[in-house]
Amino acid sequence: MSSEVAARRDAKKLVRSPSGLRMVPEHRAFGSPFGLEEPQWVPDKEHHCRRCGKCFCDKCCGQKVPLRRMCFVDPVRQCAECALVSHKEAEFYDKQLKVLLSGATFLVTLGDAEKPETMVCRLSGNQRYLLLEGDSRHEIEIARISAVQVLTEGFPAGEKDSPAYSSLPGSQPVSEGGNVRPTGMSLQCTAPGAEGTTQLKLTAGEDASASRRQSTAWLAAMHKATKLLYESRDQ
Repeated sequence: MSSEVAARRDAKKLVRSPSGLRMVPEHRAFGSPFGLEEPQWVPDKEHHCRRCGKCFCDKCCGQKVPLRRMCFVDPVRQCAECALVSHKEAEFYDKQLKVLLSGATFLVTLGDAEKPETMVCRLSGNQRYLLLEGDSRHEIEIARISAVQVLTEGFPAGEKDSPAYSSLPGSQPVSEGGNVRPTGMSLQCTAPGAEGTTQLKLTAGEDASASRRQSTAWLAAMHKATKLLYESRDQ
């Protein structure tokens, strides 16, 4: 894809919705896979939450909180429950997204490859692709990831006789309790027009260097990203 075509696909525009100003993609199909659709505006004398769309009194819907998943430029009014969720998501956009964009080095096994290849894995600037760069180069569309399993080593809190692992959807954070750390990730992806899925396996190196720490941080950030991906699909 040429840089000119890519720039057109990633172009954004400022729109004014009843809920506030939003910076959205010019082409809806090229939006972030982590985004959420704005709920339908319901004219009412009461205030409505910009995230869930429900109506509340001023006291119950008085907080103005950033809502990046809906591309709002300024903080918007949200109910107490939604405001709490949006505050937690802010950590992803402020910290973990930067980790994903910076990338990390892994041993990558794609499909039926006989041996893994050392590659840098990072999220594309438009958040739509997983970019794998080494001796070869691959692009995995985030929206086509159908299943994710985070591979870990160590033992969760209260468990001493079985290795830990975490899978999505419905998994607990890989850093929660015990002596557990992520060592890799297995993803199932579908290709356009193809039947079945392709497996992508990322494995962090065995050394205790800064590269290993960066890979561990990247896996934890990707774990959070896949949760947001499932939430966007279930909306």
